[in-house]
Amino acid sequence: MKPFLRQQLERYTQRLGELDFLLSREDIMKDMGQFLALSREHAEVTQIAGRHARLRQREADRAEAQDMLAASAQDPDLAAMAREEIASAEAEIAQLDTELQRLLLPKDPDDARPAFVEIRAGTGGDESALFAADLLRMYSRYAERQGWKTEILSESPSELGGYKEVVLRVDAAGASGDVFGTLRFESGGHRVQRVPVTETQGRIHTSACTVAVMPEPDAAEAVKLNPAELRIDTFRASGAGGQHINKTDSAVRVVHLPTGIVAECQDGRSQHANKAKALQVLQARIQEKERSERAAKEAALRKGLIGSGDRSDRIRTYNFPQGRLTDHRINLTLYKLANIMEGDLGEVVGALQAARAAEQLAELELGANA
Repeated sequence: MKPFLRQQLERYTQRLGELDFLLSREDIMKDMGQFLALSREHAEVTQIAGRHARLRQREADRAEAQDMLAASAQDPDLAAMAREEIASAEAEIAQLDTELQRLLLPKDPDDARPAFVEIRAGTGGDESALFAADLLRMYSRYAERQGWKTEILSESPSELGGYKEVVLRVDAAGASGDVFGTLRFESGGHRVQRVPVTETQGRIHTSACTVAVMPEPDAAEAVKLNPAELRIDTFRASGAGGQHINKTDSAVRVVHLPTGIVAECQDGRSQHANKAKALQVLQARIQEKERSERAAKEAALRKGLIGSGDRSDRIRTYNFPQGRLTDHRINLTLYKLANIMEGDLGEVVGALQAARAAEQLAELELGANA
């Protein structure tokens, strides 16, 4: 393990002692907010400090076994026992080292939040809209595999059964996994190469969609919207939903006048519920705009491996004739496109998360050596 990480682990061990003392004070329960904050920190620090203690123990075990091996030249059985212990200790040390590096990486507080996945058809006309529907299915199937709940908040169907635009809300709903933290690297341009259903000559076309993944704003930290800066329109919803949904002006569109950002929701029958959901999406889009502007300024100084997540970034190509998916950010190519389009995104997501973790680790080391 790198020396600067060792220093961080020692600080966590020291902090655990401080937290034990603070939580043992009799007056701590008088401030419930502080008590809960310290309790959460204690749980996180305990996890790291516990693994650090186990790492040190296994390193001591390895050193003892190495001394035993050096002293057992005349005892084959003792030497074999020492080699076995060394191998066992080194395997666990490697595992603990990986876990601790992951635990020490900076955490984005938004990672555990539900996410809005916004898919828009781009160049390619009807074929692009059909690909947008394929992406929606892919993300929905992946969420289903994770045990997550999905809900379509807004949709603008195309004539051939695709989508000009669709917004999906994804929530862990009690299942494990960080929704936004897992899906965040899907933001950007997605390019597809295949023979469209409308192509009569069998020629391969290239079209594209854009995806934006945004964390659902926390109620306490969401952008405060000034009612005077909003224009709210109601209209009749389109798409599936039976007779009722087409007979009432239950769908809601909200325009943020200063920025021109628009959000709408037509999922439910209640105009009130649709307005609340549309405002949530609007807040998320405004926050995402601010985040993108910050990322653009940071990118002027350093271009990250994963990229800014901006829509203009072409991040991935789906080549159907070759059955190939290529993620251009990390030079990952997989020949299992059919499975991926059915929601088997685990290998792609894992590779992106590993690349980001390596990038964060390099940033930490650079900061420690500065």
